[in-house]
Amino acid sequence: MYLVIGATAHFGRQAVEELVAAGAPVRALTRTPERAGLPQEVDVVRADLTKPETLPAALAGVEAAFLVVQYGMDVAPLLAAAGRAGVRRLVFLSSGAVVPGAERQPDVIAQYHRDVERAVEASGIEWTFLRLLFPAINSLTFAMQLQGGDVIRAPYTEAAFSAVHERDVAEVAARILIGGGHAGRAYDLTGPKSLTQTQQVRILGETLGRPLTVEDLDPEPVLEQMSQFMDPEFLAALFALMAQAVGKPAPVNDVIEQITGQPARTYARWAADHRADFGG
Repeated sequence: MYLVIGATAHFGRQAVEELVAAGAPVRALTRTPERAGLPQEVDVVRADLTKPETLPAALAGVEAAFLVVQYGMDVAPLLAAAGRAGVRRLVFLSSGAVVPGAERQPDVIAQYHRDVERAVEASGIEWTFLRLLFPAINSLTFAMQLQGGDVIRAPYTEAAFSAVHERDVAEVAARILIGGGHAGRAYDLTGPKSLTQTQQVRILGETLGRPLTVEDLDPEPVLEQMSQFMDPEFLAALFALMAQAVGKPAPVNDVIEQITGQPARTYARWAADHRADFGG
């Protein structure tokens, strides 16, 4: 049995679909099974990482698990329960902000994910880390703006990232869960090309058939406004990562192709797959 933790979020949901397509027995952990909307072949179980007493039933008979957690989540109860249940492999969706070998990480995002990695390493369970810096789904933040016009307003519009399609992440996770063979490896996942946010908006406009333009915003007022609703330290770290990505190409590798046998999907493919999210 393969367990997906975070099964109703973007990456977890698509990992479930990939496992089902491969004919693997799949269990999905969620706090609200009645709203999961997952394929009927999936064993959907009610469990909560903040309630350790709910975890043994979800982990019973599980060989390997894909771990997708919200920033700040304490994974210690889960890892303890997984050890007791005899789980053999864990694949953790980590952050590309992690600096390999650094005792102290440069920001709270990298530090949290490296702390989770260390906890997984210490669990005694075979592990693989998938480090992801910029998922293409970050572009979904543009959707609300496009309801009111053809201008995207954002800070750091010349920051470059190699955006990764969530389906590629799911395929990599499913291959490792089922096949094994990647124990003790940490993989940086990238898309096939470095693109600035401005270039991404241009591609999105071509896909939607709309003349989209970009307006670069002063990051300080945006950061101040967003900090009223989100963790200020997290946002400061995120903005710092974007500032560092201005004016230089993002790293690109072929890890996704090496593991799945298929080149990483392009941003244009992602835009086409999400046309409905933008009203297209």
